[in-house]
Parts: sequence; structure tokens; C-alpha cells
Amino acid sequence: MRVLHPIVAAAVACSVVATPGRAADPEFPFDKVLNLDVAQMKPSKRKPSLTIAANGAAVIDLWCNSIEGKAEVSGEAITITPAALPDTPPAAISYGQCTPERLQADESLREALAQVSAWRRQGAALVLSGPAPMRFYPSTN
Repeated sequence: MRVLHPIVAAAVACSVVATPGRAADPEFPFDKVLNLDVAQMKPSKRKPSLTIAANGAAVIDLWCNSIEGKAEVSGEAITITPAALPDTPPAAISYGQCTPERLQADESLREALAQVSAWRRQGAALVLSGPAPMRFYPSTN
């Protein structure tokens, strides 16, 4: 098993702290932009996000790259199959924003998403469970 990049591992560990509040909402948040609960990696303000359509199409915005994927949601089970990362960072990212550290974090997060097996709602958050649980919040933009 591959070890997560230290920044991704720390973000994932911090994202599973219990949140008091509303009862669990049993419905999966299809077609909503969900932002990973993680601190920014300087110099960019970009944070990873995930959008899963009701038909299973997924858009995964990582630290530098954006990829597509497929997701299957059945009850509390979820499987995410992310596409491969591109060989080069996107041209739209200005020089210096896709550091080697951020590119490694892209790969680590991609691998972590590929290993999730369950989901649950925790207040407003969507928590994806696997070897490294991750918390996502709906975008407020």
C-alpha cells in the first residue's frame, strides 16, 4: 500500500474530527461541487474539489490538475475510479504554482480517492471512508 503525501495525510486526519449539529442526511449530494476540508497549499489559493453527477460522471479538481472519473454510489457504498493524471501540468496554471510538492499531492489525493469504499453525511459534510477518510463541504460560491 502506498503512503499518502504528508500534507494530504495531515489534511485527511484533520478532516475527520466529529462535528456536532444536524442529523445525518441520507441522500448523496449529486451534482454539487464539494470542496476538500484542507488548508491551502501556497502559493495558490486553489483547493481540491469533487463533483459527482447522478449518472456517475465525476469531475475531480486536484491541487494542480483537473481530471474526470467515474463514481458508483449504492446505498452507503461508493467506488471512485479517477482518470490518470496528465503527463504535464495544465497550461492555465501560472509558473511556480504547480510545484513538485503540489504535483505529488495530486497523485496522493488521486490514489486516496480510488481507495474510498463508503460515504456518510456528517452535518453539511460528506465524509468518504477508506484507508484515509476525507471530508468535503458543499461549495458556498
